[in-house]
Amino acid sequence: MASFTPEEDKFINDEFEKIFQFCKGCKDGKNEELIRKSFELANKAHYGIRRRSGEPYIHHPIAVAQIVAQEIGLGTKSVISSILHDVVEDTDYTISDIERLFGSKIANIIDGLTKISGNFDALSMQAENFRKMLMTLSEDVRVVFIKLADRLHNMRTLESMPEEKQQKIASETIFIYAPLAHRLGLYAIKTELEDLSLKFHYPTVFQEITEKIQATEKQRLAYINKFTMPIINKIGETGIDYSITGRPKSVYSIWNKMQTKGVPFEEVFDLFAIRIVFNPTSPELEKRESWSLYSIITDIYQPNPDRLRDWVSTPKANGYEALHTTLMGPEGKWVEVQIRTKRMDEIAERGYAAHWKYKGSNDTEGELDKWIKEISKLLETPESDALEFLDEFKMSLFTSEIYVFTPKGLLRRIPKGSTALDFAYDVHTNVGNRAIGAKINHKLVALSSVLNSGDQVEILTSEKQLPQREWLEFVITAKAKSKIKDSFKFERKNNIEKGKELLEKKFEELNIIITSNIYRKLLAGFETKSKDDLYCKIGRGIIDLKSVNKILANKSKNKWIKYWQLQIKKTTTTKKKKTENANKTKKVELIDNVDGTNFTIAQCCKPIPGDDIIGYIDENDKIIIHKRKCEKAVKLMTEFGDKILTPEWKSQKIYSYLASISLSGIDKIGIVNRITELISKDLQVNMRSIYFNSTDGVFDGRIDLYLYNTYDLDKLITDLKKINGVNKVIRVGN
Repeated sequence: MASFTPEEDKFINDEFEKIFQFCKGCKDGKNEELIRKSFELANKAHYGIRRRSGEPYIHHPIAVAQIVAQEIGLGTKSVISSILHDVVEDTDYTISDIERLFGSKIANIIDGLTKISGNFDALSMQAENFRKMLMTLSEDVRVVFIKLADRLHNMRTLESMPEEKQQKIASETIFIYAPLAHRLGLYAIKTELEDLSLKFHYPTVFQEITEKIQATEKQRLAYINKFTMPIINKIGETGIDYSITGRPKSVYSIWNKMQTKGVPFEEVFDLFAIRIVFNPTSPELEKRESWSLYSIITDIYQPNPDRLRDWVSTPKANGYEALHTTLMGPEGKWVEVQIRTKRMDEIAERGYAAHWKYKGSNDTEGELDKWIKEISKLLETPESDALEFLDEFKMSLFTSEIYVFTPKGLLRRIPKGSTALDFAYDVHTNVGNRAIGAKINHKLVALSSVLNSGDQVEILTSEKQLPQREWLEFVITAKAKSKIKDSFKFERKNNIEKGKELLEKKFEELNIIITSNIYRKLLAGFETKSKDDLYCKIGRGIIDLKSVNKILANKSKNKWIKYWQLQIKKTTTTKKKKTENANKTKKVELIDNVDGTNFTIAQCCKPIPGDDIIGYIDENDKIIIHKRKCEKAVKLMTEFGDKILTPEWKSQKIYSYLASISLSGIDKIGIVNRITELISKDLQVNMRSIYFNSTDGVFDGRIDLYLYNTYDLDKLITDLKKINGVNKVIRVGN
């Protein structure tokens, strides 16, 4: 067994001892003894093993335990589980060994963190592991907390991994782990996961924004001091125990705003926020005193009435409570101000862990508790496809909410973009299943109507109504989709039972003895995949049993069916080998010449040469090109990591590609003519479609055009901005 240097052994022990500084209850007698025992076991099990970065492997579980204790605020059992979380997966120790040494509770947590093994492809394995981890959510949420801590440390040390691995892990993180951290109220961890994902997806962009934030730090601090001084003086007169801090927005949130609004860094105005955290005179007065502070600061600065967010009266689903307002500060700059009590601040930083600390035994069930129950219901059907579950779970991680009311005035939180049917299923499964229409603010509308915050919704039902398959096309919540699918599963089960009964009756009529060979002939003859599929089609009336005798007598046909099944099997095997060989070479050159192309452009984001792209090998071994930042690309990188390529696109300017730009400015006579003349005559660019609208002397427009690459697009945008009257030109689309 390889050994570590004395310096490394000292570093390991020093890092381990730091855990006791972060975990308040871990130093108490029995607790300390168990933690030291877990460290001795883990250190022995991982001794001599190094991570890809070269550091001793044991440093990873120690770092995870530090995050769990310091940044999430969990206790002894979580610390022990963190230290031991890779022991069962990577060494000869078993769950039984852990249970014998540390008890069933810790053994169950580690079991939830241990990856499964079995005959799954890479994608299914990934989804199955995630589902296994979430299986413990309703029983012990600590499993998910430790997994988030594990992911955070892996992201902090991702530099040592190959580029393909970095992209895959960063995509998983932004697709599922950052939203999960947000849903559990771990704002600080969610923010860091987002920033680190951006760092590995777009290192240059991340570096540029970071440098600009640092370059403006002195100027920003000076402005914060100027802004807060009148507030400090005014609150100081009240005798309130408080603290006031200012910090910049995260790199990811700034980049996201730049992308969604199509503006450069310099035009993102709310780069920082002020936070006021105070101690209320009593818990009962938290709400009243929060509004008193709001009144004090809005007497000093004018608030933006459209930017008031009251999460004190109606906390977010993840337990977050605060008052947010945006004020017009000196020099005409908007500043966001957050008002919280110390209790609210701890919940905001440590989420669900702090929520339980403050939750009393008589407290009513919170929104977060309800969400965990909903996830538990999603997990009640283990036979369901793991990838389908992953998609449904992702839908449950909505971060934007709206507030709607029942006819009796009860408030309900639902995700932004929800339809009336989503609301119906949120109220009750039976209400959703029997829904035929809705009234929004007393006006009759279709079930597919999208709701807005503040709407009062009444669902109209009928006992004769049953869920329709087209409903799946417009509901967005995981609960609604799950319940609609459950209804179809119930219907299928009934059809299977009915079909089996009818087939057995038919066999009796024909005096046929049922054998496996008989079933094989029927499956092939009726082109069904399984017995259940056969029964279901019979039960639904799709298969006519009058032809059973004919199929059983048609031997030659069955031989040909077997032959073609064999050919299909051979073809599938060949395709699989081709895909495996293609995946061995991650760098692929995209061919773009007179002979055609070896790739297809994704229509969801329409990349052009020069864009930051990824390639995805589909089931037909074709390469589909996406922009790396495309939402579908992030999902593909998360779920199909082994089918992702990093292509090199060397355009020969044979093919032109579709791109879209948006323009706005002052409407002057002839300006549209000047714009189109510059595009078609001066730059010789072909336009596919053009749209302009003018209102009160201001125009906005959109042009779809064909270009060879991003260089030509950037030049076109630069030249258009030089036209007198054109104020803004940006590329639009994903």
